[in-house]
Amino acid sequence: MRSSYLFYVLILGVALVMIWIVKESFTQPGIKDLEIDFEEMAFYRNENNTGPVIRVYAVYAADTLWNTLEQYGDYMPHTKYGNTKVFFFMDKAKTPNETFPEAPYFSEEYQPYCVASYEKSAMGGVKFTRFPFVNY
Repeated sequence: MRSSYLFYVLILGVALVMIWIVKESFTQPGIKDLEIDFEEMAFYRNENNTGPVIRVYAVYAADTLWNTLEQYGDYMPHTKYGNTKVFFFMDKAKTPNETFPEAPYFSEEYQPYCVASYEKSAMGGVKFTRFPFVNY
């Protein structure tokens, strides 16, 4: 009798832990939880799955809350030894609709409208730059 009681307590404990894990898995914060509305206008990813994966995004952002823009970049996919670049624009009409794997990453006519850039390097280092194409 005592061993069956212990068995049911262990089963209940395991079930509660599993429910907790599933709940935590489905309630992680993401892009939809950020304060600003974002719209991905252009995306490039190279076809190389064995070497460094390069991702370049052009994103329309409704506002320039710098911390929120950096959080958005943190939420973007990144591959170990790959490189992820996100360029933010405030005007939807002046956001590029095509990105490229090499600098300048999009047509130079859009550079004056880029308000921020986010880069996660191959070793996971993050670089966030405000107004990356303005020469002071």
